[in-house]
Amino acid sequence: MTQPEASGASLRRALGVRDAVVIGLGSMVGAGVFAALGPAARAAGSGLFLALAVAAVVAYCNAMASARLAARYPVSGGTYVYGRERLGPFWGYLAGWAFVVGKTASCAAMALTVGTYVWPGQAHAVAVAAVVALTAVNCLGVERSAGLTRVAVAVVLGVLAAVVVACAGSGGAEGGRLAPGLSEGVSGVLSGAGLLFFAFAGYARVATLGEEVRDPARTIPRAIPVALGIALVVYAAVAAAAVAVLGVDGLAGAGAPLADAVRAAGVEGLVPVVRAGAAVAALGSLLALVLGVSRTTLAMARDGHLPGALAAVHPRFRVPVRAELAVGAVVAVVAAVGDVRGAIGFSSFGVLVYYAIANASAWTLSPAPRARALPALGAVGCVALACALPVTSVVAGAGVLAVGVLAYGVRKRIA
Repeated sequence: MTQPEASGASLRRALGVRDAVVIGLGSMVGAGVFAALGPAARAAGSGLFLALAVAAVVAYCNAMASARLAARYPVSGGTYVYGRERLGPFWGYLAGWAFVVGKTASCAAMALTVGTYVWPGQAHAVAVAAVVALTAVNCLGVERSAGLTRVAVAVVLGVLAAVVVACAGSGGAEGGRLAPGLSEGVSGVLSGAGLLFFAFAGYARVATLGEEVRDPARTIPRAIPVALGIALVVYAAVAAAAVAVLGVDGLAGAGAPLADAVRAAGVEGLVPVVRAGAAVAALGSLLALVLGVSRTTLAMARDGHLPGALAAVHPRFRVPVRAELAVGAVVAVVAAVGDVRGAIGFSSFGVLVYYAIANASAWTLSPAPRARALPALGAVGCVALACALPVTSVVAGAGVLAVGVLAYGVRKRIA
């Protein structure tokens, strides 16, 4: 593998363990915690907490695979690079395609979420402004991005702590509502786990930024499980608090689950704070998403799968400035002209395919059965959760992947 350092086009290694953990948390403890619990409750019913456990196990397997691979290949690109190096160019390309296309839609959705919370009447304009502002921050260096993410994470964790305290201290909270069950069957649990896994998937941002992490062989394997562990505790606490006051059925029918939860707890004054926290969370998620997509775009441009101009690195700020600007421009256009918040189910499918390739890549690192156990479990889990998603999500995701495969075949034939 050609090292970017050798060509003088490498990014700046500026992130330590704390910064890497914060960036991972910014992706995981983002807008998903405000929105994912409702759909997951509708899918899993009384199996919501079982679904959370399944999602956590699969996420842990994927996190360990990503950590091992990122330590071995500490460059930008994440699973695109791992698949290319361990399985072959096609599998790397497929992972990169699934990530870039799916996460670009997610970026637009997060931007529109910001607009909806901040100024509902001008959601598209606010969304575009948010994309422009955060793209500008990213272009000034990964240190500034990490600093802004640190602020966003602190605000969001504070809001979530207030939600948990308000619900737990409410007279309407009932511990009996937390009893696990299987009202929607095993398939419901798996479907709910697939939806919750999407919210956990942000730990990959640490691996995607591998070229900007100091001492990656040590930093990344430490940062990924720490970020995942904190996110799991936060999700479990928030889910328990919401279910205690709303019940699973109430949570499933909630349009704004956490706002409805604090309202049911009798703390009406906290509702505006929750809405503000959701806006900040969406901003943090958008910032981390643009970081991840631009770095994968950089890696694919280096290999010729995308225009070579996108591989340029700014000489001063050491960031992939053209990739940042290109991603920001595409996201801004999509956020300005459409509403993709309800049409990104294929993103969950794409993320699971992405991690299935990551696990398959990690499986090749060692022939030892013990070393292969977690990647094997992770790969099986990803496939199972992908197949358990709603049919529309599976069809849309498969269609997006098919377009990518067709483009790859045409490019190979022309070359």
